Amino acid sequence: MEKVAEILTEASAEAVEPRFRALAAGEVMEKAPGDMVTIADREAEVIIARRLRELLPLPVVGEEAVAADPALARALHNEPACWLVDPVDGTANFIAGRPDFAVMVSLVRDGQAVAAWIWQPMTRTSYAAELGAGAWRDGRRLTRLPAGHDPEKWRGSVKRYLRRPGLFPGLHTRIPAFGELTEGRRSAGMEYPLVADGELDFLLYWRTLPWDHAPGSLLVRETGGVSARLDGSPYRADPPGGEDGLLVACDPQTWERTRAILLGLHD
Repeated sequence: MEKVAEILTEASAEAVEPRFRALAAGEVMEKAPGDMVTIADREAEVIIARRLRELLPLPVVGEEAVAADPALARALHNEPACWLVDPVDGTANFIAGRPDFAVMVSLVRDGQAVAAWIWQPMTRTSYAAELGAGAWRDGRRLTRLPAGHDPEKWRGSVKRYLRRPGLFPGLHTRIPAFGELTEGRRSAGMEYPLVADGELDFLLYWRTLPWDHAPGSLLVRETGGVSARLDGSPYRADPPGGEDGLLVACDPQTWERTRAILLGLHD
């Protein structure tokens, strides 16, 4: 666990942090319409992938490598185990000079993350989780209290700007049932830890790219929370495939009640 944390912090120090608010002309590219990448993303992924293979020789599924060759994502289904890498989660924030970005890795076996690491360079904060063993922030075990019984006191993030039309008809009429709601920080590596730390009670996502969600989903589960599809099936690190929806909550009761409110099951 400590070796992977070191790999993330060292790759960040070498390839990411020196370019924060210092990207040169030509170091920001568009890998798909509206989807940006920087030289920091690409160089950090190469460093992390090489060092992970040295640590444990498994296939590496990296966000930028998959952008160049989508077939690489099949390893999540075809291989018994692989590394999953997001070299800069929150690239748009990074490009804009906002500090909300993270470097993330997870170890996936048979579609399930069994270990996860999140490094937040600008706050110098490290998170880690191991399946069945717990979760930690900067080496200290994380514990999380339930959210309580009153949704009007719950704090959450609902990304309405990415919502698939028709998925939650009438959602805007049910939003007032909750307390404080935000649009999030546009970085899963910044948002999932907020649930584990007790600052947020739930998150609602539409896009569920595996490198974005495998690390944080394990972190939340290991603090007593739930990360599941809207049909109740547990989150799995599947290859990219659309906007299936993902609801994350700090405890099972909060997950069930939040889902019921969002879907209008109690209207």
